[in-house]
This record gives sequence, C-alpha cells and structure tokens, in this order.
Amino acid sequence: MLSGRRLDLLDPTPMDIEIEDIAHGLAFVARWNGQTRGDFAYSVAEHSILVEEIFSRMVRNAGPAARLTALLHDAPEYVIGDMISPVKSAVGPAYGALDDRLAAAVHIRFGLPAITPAPLKKLIKKADRISAWMEATQIAGFTRAEADKFFGAPDLDLIADLAIRLRPPLEVRTDFTTRHQTLLDAI
Repeated sequence: MLSGRRLDLLDPTPMDIEIEDIAHGLAFVARWNGQTRGDFAYSVAEHSILVEEIFSRMVRNAGPAARLTALLHDAPEYVIGDMISPVKSAVGPAYGALDDRLAAAVHIRFGLPAITPAPLKKLIKKADRISAWMEATQIAGFTRAEADKFFGAPDLDLIADLAIRLRPPLEVRTDFTTRHQTLLDAI
C-alpha cells in the first residue's frame, strides 16, 4: 500500500488497514468500469460518499457508527476493484468470501462490528441501489424506465437536490478521508 503497509489479501488484519490507502484506492477505482459520461471516471469513493448521504436521509436518526458503516460499504474495493454484479456471480462464492474478510478487517480497524447487522446492511443496500439508479440515469446512459427495472424506482423527493459529481480523484480522496474522520470523531 502507499502507506507502506503490506496487506495480505487472503488473510487481512486490521493493523494493516489505513484510511488513506482506502481513500486513495477508492478514488481511483471507476464505477461502471469507467463507462460513464464526463471528464472524470465516477469513483467508488464518490459513490460511497453519496451512499452515506442517501442512507443518512433515509435513516434520520442514524448514529455515526451506522453512517460510517455506510461510507465504508465498498471499502474492500480499494484493493480488489469494483466488479459489476454479473461478474461477481460468475466468479462465485470465493469473491464474496474475500470481500467479507476484507470488510471485517476494515470494520474492526475502525471500531465497527466485523459483520454488519442484517437490518443495517439491508438499509445500506437500499441506499446503494438508489445511488446506482442515480448513476445509471445521470451518467451511464440509462433511461428512467431501464433504471427502474434494474434498481427499483427511488423516492424522488429523497434525492431531489442530489446530483452525481464527477471530480478529480485527489479531490474525492480528500473529501472521503475528511468524511471518515468526521464520523469517526463522532463515535
């Protein structure tokens, strides 16, 4: 890792996890395999910031730990990349197991439960799907009908003032680490 840490992908430990490495990696990993409109790829870091915002709007009384869990929902992708769901399915359960081990190490590193409780995971997944709907309609060329079919129709009032932002990776990296620190400080 850029921090100088060595991360064993098959047996990750919380002590080898640094937020700067996560933020840097996620800021340079493109969602939609880079197949989006704009001058910059839409990064997993930017997506994660949006998911945390949507989650916070959905669950008004969410505490900082739940919000941090939402922000870090795709954290393992900083080293394993972002694969579209059909590819994840084709790779099989080994991918899921790797993702789970990395997520557990990340969560423990930042004082969160190793395994996200199912009700919280379900709410974060809902926010994730709303974000995917926004991405699909705003930068990936989907019609609203197509996005509704794949991701479900969102509550448009919830996201009326939100827009996908395509920004330079270093700017997104800074915003991700700042948001992470703000939530961590509030726990």
